[in-house]
Amino acid sequence: MNDGFKRIIPCLDIKDCRVVKGVQFEGLSDAGDPISLARRYQSEGADCLASLDIGSSDRRAFVKLISEIASGLSIPFCVGGGIKTLDDMKELMDAGVTMVSVSSAALARPELLSEMAGAYGNKAVVLAIDARRVPGPEPRWEAYANGGRVNSGLDVITWAKRGCELGAGEIMLNSIDADGTKGGYDLELCQAVAGAVPVPVIASGGAGSLEQIEQVLSQTAVEAALVASILHYGNTSVLEIKEYLKERGIKVYGSSIN
Repeated sequence: MNDGFKRIIPCLDIKDCRVVKGVQFEGLSDAGDPISLARRYQSEGADCLASLDIGSSDRRAFVKLISEIASGLSIPFCVGGGIKTLDDMKELMDAGVTMVSVSSAALARPELLSEMAGAYGNKAVVLAIDARRVPGPEPRWEAYANGGRVNSGLDVITWAKRGCELGAGEIMLNSIDADGTKGGYDLELCQAVAGAVPVPVIASGGAGSLEQIEQVLSQTAVEAALVASILHYGNTSVLEIKEYLKERGIKVYGSSIN
């Protein structure tokens, strides 16, 4: 898709117009102003920006905020959370979003992916999968809905394949077990999904160091890494991540040492 180049995608989890971050979807704390962070990450060389509505009390205020963020971006902008219908997607696309990610609604009604792809094209549809490992001797994961609270019972690999067949042009793969822990991505999960589908996979959940980002991009077939806490709290920058990756032979866009 991109000649082997890897992408770095900052993610803004938004609740009531503020960026928040927690651990395994719990214990949310304020992480900053979304407009300021979006501008900062773009200036540092982010390849795409992702944002997720994780429970805003005023949906109109959220969409207005998304429009304000989008107006200042020249990079692709993916937004998810609260999208249940094609009209919900239209509202965000009209606000300036490049693509939408959908999780729970697709699990409840898989044909929504086909409707979205039919209206806006596959590249505008991202299937977000919240995966939790199933205890046992064999590596297996199940897809969860409603912010990781409801087990769909669907095998993640099976669901990822079906999502692509229905029209998803990309998969955003989040490990619930690793989310917000800064303990590293679930490499086994990332490789299992990326090796099974024909579309790009974005690894999400667990980034806590430059080494961990390098690991998921070099040791698995994922095409991009989602990063949040490590950026929000000033541990590193998008530019520093890209410099680090380039020095280790990973092809990235926009590095000053390309």
